[in-house]
This record gives sequence, structure tokens and C-alpha cells, in this order.
Amino acid sequence: MGLITETNYQYYQGSQLYVGTNTATQDLTWTADIVLNDADTTKIANYVVETKAAGAVDFSLYPLANYSLISRNVVRLTVAVPLTTEIRIRAIDQAKWNNYGGYEYVSLNEIITNFMTIYVGSDKVISNARRSDVIFHAKRGLQEFSYDTLKSVKSQELTIPASLTLPIPQDYVNYVQLSWVDTSGVKHIIYPTTLTSNPTPIVQDDQGLPTQNSQGSNIESAQSFTTERWHTLDQKDLTGQLDMDSSNVYDFDWWKLAYGRRYGLHPETTQKNGWFTIDQRKGSFSFSSNLRDRLIIIDYISDGLAYDEDVKVPKMAEEAMYAHIIYAITSAKLNIPEYIIQRYKRDRSAKLRNAKIRLSNIKLEAFTQVMRGKSKWIKH
Repeated sequence: MGLITETNYQYYQGSQLYVGTNTATQDLTWTADIVLNDADTTKIANYVVETKAAGAVDFSLYPLANYSLISRNVVRLTVAVPLTTEIRIRAIDQAKWNNYGGYEYVSLNEIITNFMTIYVGSDKVISNARRSDVIFHAKRGLQEFSYDTLKSVKSQELTIPASLTLPIPQDYVNYVQLSWVDTSGVKHIIYPTTLTSNPTPIVQDDQGLPTQNSQGSNIESAQSFTTERWHTLDQKDLTGQLDMDSSNVYDFDWWKLAYGRRYGLHPETTQKNGWFTIDQRKGSFSFSSNLRDRLIIIDYISDGLAYDEDVKVPKMAEEAMYAHIIYAITSAKLNIPEYIIQRYKRDRSAKLRNAKIRLSNIKLEAFTQVMRGKSKWIKH
């Protein structure tokens, strides 16, 4: 049987159509892949119900009080809808976007179920294993794969405020790249710097000794002088950047200004894109003063377990995940011969390597474009 069960209309429009039955209650069964949910204390409803009466041009919102989700994918209408009225369940945009491209993934729950069915049992690779153990190793595998194999990079577009700090994303594990965006939409890399740091400021007494609170812990100051000075620094004093349109290179005053700024510069500081540091104490990114009010993009990786929609594995890495679980379970068991463990370890490494190659998405056309640049003449 085919794996795709939803229609093209359901996939692209995120909607499903029905007709009123003119009964006191009517159950609408949703068969698309998007899982519906009502608003509660932890989630926002990801769908709406709309109706279109006979002769109407477009659909209009159906009153929220007249319907509810009674099971996973069944919506119950509690007010009669005429036979001539069309009904539409429509997923909100975010739910549709999450569903797009979903065929390239397999859920972690499906991997666990498949593993228990195919690999666990008498006369199978693993004679016995608890489902809880399989779940644990599957989650650990997804975390490890997310760091350097799956590379599911997330992005946030933000504007740097006057404070020059932005909080680290909630599901952040490590950054990939930070960049600011110009008026043409082109990214410019913001570099991490070792020129400054984000120390913990300690309140001192007249003798220079750290002061403590009633619990005996050092009292921390609200603001670091180091950070404050870095935020107020004119970055041109580091980069040597000059406004050439208003400078006269033949003027002695220009040379006095340039001396010590344009000469003897270190290549690390000779760039105008700005710098950032990570303030672990406040859990935030700290930026140099020339980035104030800039539109930036934070590219980062997570561990694949933060949100429900993240707990999925690319189909190209599915075999590697099975091999990882087999190796992890057998290596944790007693009385398993070492040669068997090493065999599973080699199998895991081989399939993980294949997954990396597949997911690297390197195409011949990309190599061709790079090689074309080799024929460019550099004139002196």
C-alpha cells in the first residue's frame, strides 16, 4: 500500500471539505496528516472551522462555541448545519508549514515501534529488550546525530536593541553562524571575538575584598564594567575603518588620525561586520556597538528533542538510527562477546558515514560552479 494517504488538496491547502447534515450534532473526520489540537494551557488551536452557505462567495469563520475536538482527528459540530452549506476544516499556516516536506522524515516513535517489531525477539538480533531502553537509546541517538550528522539548522531573524544583547534561543545547543542583513537581503558574517569577555562583576569593599550576602555567597553587580566599555567603544578604533569620502589623504591631519589605526592592525580586527560574545551568566549574545539596530540572523542547532515537531529522523538516516540502537543496547548488556559488540560498532559507523554523505546534499553542479572559478585570471 502507498505511504501517502492525504489528497493533494489536503497537503497543499491544509484543508478538508464536508457538507452539512442538518442534524443536532455532526462529526467531521479529519484524514489529513496534520494532527489537530484544541486550545489548552500548553498549546494554541492549530485549526479553524469555516462554513459557506449556498450562494456565498467565500467561507466565513464558524463560531468557536459551536464545535470542539472530541478525539485525535474528529471535530464535533453541536449546532445543525443545513444540507446546502459547505463546511471546511482549515489548518492554520504554521501547521501547514510544519507538514510541508514531511514525507522525507520518519517519526522517532515509528522508528521505536519498527525496531521492537523487527530486531527484538527470539531468533532475532536482540533476544529481549525493554521498550523503555529502546526509547532512551533512540533519543540519545537523535541527540548525537543532530549535532554533526543531521545538522537540522534553525534560524531566527531578530533586531539588535539598544542594549546590544539578545537572549539565547530556547532550544539552542550551539550556534552555526550569526550574520547581519543589509538592505539587499545579503548576509554578512558576525565573528566571535577574543578581544573582550563577559566576566561576572563582583561587589568589593574598601579593601578590595569581595563582599558576601547573608548566605555567604559573593554579591554580583548588575552590570559589568567590561561589557559597558565594550558596548560604548567606537569600533573604528579597532578596525581602522575611515570615512574616505570626507578624508583628504594629502592632509597631515588625516595622517595623524590614521597613524596607529590603519597601520600595525591585526588581521583579526580588520573587518567591519562586528563581533559577538556569548554571556553565559545572562544566557545571551552580546554584540559590538556598530551592530545596534541591525537586522540579524542567528543560525543554530538543537538536539531534536525540544518540540514535538522536531522529534523526527530523515529517512536517509533511518538505517543508521537502527544500527545505533542495536550497538547501544548490546554494548550495555553483560556477557555479550566483544567481537559481536565490535561488529555492531563497525556497522553503526559505516551506516552513519553513509547517512552523512547522503545528507551532505553535495551535487555535481555545485562542484562544476567551483571549478569554473579556477579558470579566472588574476591581473596584477
